[in-house]
Amino acid sequence: MQGDLLVREEILRLKEDRQAIILAHNYQPAEVQDIADLTGDSLELSRAAATMDGDIIVFCGVDFMAETATIISPEKMVLLPAQDACCPMAEMITADELKLVKSRYPDAPVVCYVNTTAEVKAESDICCTSSNAVKVVNSVREDRVIFVPDRNLGHYVQRFTRKKILPWEGFCVVHDQITPNHVREAQALHPGAIILVHPECRPEVIDLADHVASTSGIIRHVCNSVEKEFIIGTEVGILHRLVLECPTKKCFPLSQTAICRNMKKTDLRKVRDALISLQPRIIVPEEIADRARGAIERMLAV
Repeated sequence: MQGDLLVREEILRLKEDRQAIILAHNYQPAEVQDIADLTGDSLELSRAAATMDGDIIVFCGVDFMAETATIISPEKMVLLPAQDACCPMAEMITADELKLVKSRYPDAPVVCYVNTTAEVKAESDICCTSSNAVKVVNSVREDRVIFVPDRNLGHYVQRFTRKKILPWEGFCVVHDQITPNHVREAQALHPGAIILVHPECRPEVIDLADHVASTSGIIRHVCNSVEKEFIIGTEVGILHRLVLECPTKKCFPLSQTAICRNMKKTDLRKVRDALISLQPRIIVPEEIADRARGAIERMLAV
């Protein structure tokens, strides 16, 4: 405990010396969230950091998030403390695979979830987040859309559009393992609690939920609701932020096993070491970054 306190103090000193911004995703370990300047969803963090004073972004998350921060803030140095922290879903599609799908459906635009690599974003027409996916899909002129990489988010969007969704068969390894049995077990333990789930969950889980929202959307709903008890259907790291921001509410995990091991690879020592060495640095080739930035900017225009 004393060691962690010393590391934390060192991080705060280094952050000031380096003029760095520390970002932490909602799924990060509690001690990492606690030393961050901002905690939130991946894209909202990158967009906020772009407006903040600071030469360095330390992104406590996974690789595609740090890539997105690099794309949005090309003038800043972006560090990913846990170099091997990847997103399995983002790795379920490559740029070459997407090119093949595009050749089969040349008239269908590609909507890519922000949970993708920079190379996949560069091959896409427009990006989306879990909170704006429906709006983005409905914004395109064509009647059918290639949606990558999350099939569950694609199925969720299909509920709210007349367009034909052509989903890639990727999935979040954390959300996809949540089942209706988990919902029933949680309801039995906490009868009357409101069930909130992430749209990356399976359709049969979404059918049993009271509300569906992104991680930040879940936090807003809990804090603003008149209800007092909630079952939270996403990665358990979000519970730390819910305790801090909504202390009068009781929040229970839908599944105790909803843990993203890649998100948990970051720790205080890795953050400190990144600030000392300015490594590992995330670099996106300019040509790829320019094209990927276009897909993100088209989403923001919507």
